[in-house]
Amino acid sequence: MSLLDSLLQEPIQPIVQFLHSGIHYQLSPNQLVEATIQRGEGELSDTGALCIATGKFTGRSPKDKFIVRDAITSDTINWNNFNQPVSEQIFFQLRDKMLSYAAGMKDLWVRDVRACHHSAHALSIRVLNENPWSNLFVSNMFLPPDYTNADAKPDWTIIQLPSFVANPAVDGVPNPQFSILSFTHKMILIGGTGYTGEIKKGIFTVLNFILPLQQEVLSMHCSANKGAAGDVALFFGLSGTGKTTLSADPHRQLIGDDEHGWTSEGVFNFEGGCYAKVIDLQSEKEPEIFHAIRSGAMLENTCFYPGTHQVDYTNRSITENTRVSYPLNFISNACFPASGGNPNIIFFLTCDAYGVLPPISKLNADEAMYHFISGYTAKVAGTETGVTEPVATFSACFGAPFMPLHPGYYAKLLGKRIHAHDVQVWLINTGWIGGGYGTGKRIPLAYTRTMISAVFENQLASVPMQSHPHFGLLIPEKCADIPKEILLPWKNWSNTEAYMQQSKKIASLFQQNFRQYESGVSANIIAAGITLKD
Repeated sequence: MSLLDSLLQEPIQPIVQFLHSGIHYQLSPNQLVEATIQRGEGELSDTGALCIATGKFTGRSPKDKFIVRDAITSDTINWNNFNQPVSEQIFFQLRDKMLSYAAGMKDLWVRDVRACHHSAHALSIRVLNENPWSNLFVSNMFLPPDYTNADAKPDWTIIQLPSFVANPAVDGVPNPQFSILSFTHKMILIGGTGYTGEIKKGIFTVLNFILPLQQEVLSMHCSANKGAAGDVALFFGLSGTGKTTLSADPHRQLIGDDEHGWTSEGVFNFEGGCYAKVIDLQSEKEPEIFHAIRSGAMLENTCFYPGTHQVDYTNRSITENTRVSYPLNFISNACFPASGGNPNIIFFLTCDAYGVLPPISKLNADEAMYHFISGYTAKVAGTETGVTEPVATFSACFGAPFMPLHPGYYAKLLGKRIHAHDVQVWLINTGWIGGGYGTGKRIPLAYTRTMISAVFENQLASVPMQSHPHFGLLIPEKCADIPKEILLPWKNWSNTEAYMQQSKKIASLFQQNFRQYESGVSANIIAAGITLKD
């Protein structure tokens, strides 16, 4: 048995002695930062955060993600452009090549961690990284291992080697970069990309399969926080729609900023840290995130002001998708344990690039499931390879690339929870008003915060509502001191007829998109969808 084979089978223990000095196990964040700097792979900012570059890939590459098609997945995975099948033979071939490649490396960083702030649903994970800074990301984003059973072996293993590339001519994948999940062998292979987000989203995909299908836990791409009275709110949305920003509320405790599970008793965070976008970051607008960027945090693909070590958060020369990872306890009002009761309020966040949707509108349970399955938003520049400006899209469950089951499966669980706990659901547009991208303007963050506060304070309970002419959404006619023309989108366009035509176009896109899901959802969800009238 080779050293690496032995390593993959080692139990989780507080102290593991390896007979190879190049295998660095469970190093502290300070040691990983020091190793990164010594290897010339990073620098410290003036606040003490480690600054690194992820290389060629500064965002996820969804078209290079695959799932092994076998007895477990063949009839359960919703095979599509995101859930792409590969054979077990391809998985074995690349796994063996990666292990052989890793065996020739001078150094390898290994870490045992855990996902899920819920003992009954926790997942133990062993991660093998080529770079110390990738291992720091793992340390920041996951929980420490559970040492109560020292003989236990990890549930899942991740092998991440950015410098290992596949040969498409012989390895059965279309490109040199790849991410492959095997539910039978409980392993994730990541090669050819140093973008750390592939690690966390790989485990998210695993949980999105295991928890709903095997444990009836709704897995969610959302942030969560709770008020002083214990009231819990969820914020669904894709990257760039405001999940992290809006949930980091100084008046509420943060449960988590991206991935959660919802049981019949309440919600829990999957992660031990946050992975926030920092483009245009300002301390005045996002103080919690700004002050979390300190020793132990890791900035990705940012740049310094010339001649300094001060980060220029406006610099887009590498990517729009500049990021920071940090442990959850770096947020001053983080909630520990990172869990809460059943939510009272759900916000669906969408970044409407066409300026059609109102900034705030209310949904009933069936409408909520319809919009949850639709997941209308815009891909924000830089979040994915090749995206340079907002592009309108539909992403089922506000996270289609990470959802291996049919969207109707998740929606059914969501509807069950909404009905059981009488949850309010609000659709929030954090995108454009007064016109589309290039014509209108992005709605001010201050307005969005005011609307969300109004919901928390129950200010909209008795406010008159107008029905949107094409979407049927209920729009409050008044919300704090926000101008009425901001709330009603056809009033903030200079040409009302142009708005109505654009609104019909987007409504039609909703209809076209939803047809692919109709066979897997109930009739009441279909009936709650958009019905265009002349």
